[in-house]
Amino acid sequence: MSAKQIVKAFYDLDLAKDEGVVNYFHKDCELKWHSSKGYTKLDLHGLQDMLEGVKASFHSFKYRLSHLLEDGNTVTARYTIYVTSIERPKKEDALAHFISIWEVKDGKLYKGYEMSQLADDTPESLNSYAEIKV
Repeated sequence: MSAKQIVKAFYDLDLAKDEGVVNYFHKDCELKWHSSKGYTKLDLHGLQDMLEGVKASFHSFKYRLSHLLEDGNTVTARYTIYVTSIERPKKEDALAHFISIWEVKDGKLYKGYEMSQLADDTPESLNSYAEIKV
């Protein structure tokens, strides 16, 4: 699989439901994330903890990609995360907008760099997303 296909397969997952999500990450992975809450750096164990929190808090946690660009083993993705919370199981809401850059190594997500911003429900914020073809 190409780096783009690997990243696309990851973003096709529902993190609240799909088992084995952690298998997409390299054992030496590292994610550097700048969010509205500040800077976070996660290794594999930190990502595992975050995934457990997602499963405990949400019925669904899905990505909607608008862009997916590949340059060698590096893939850049632009997307919005949509969630269905435990408290509101019948209402899907946009949670946040992201731009992520992933380096793929040994067929797994290895080095990640992300920037995110909380979503609002203005039409400009909630873009229409085309299906990404790999």
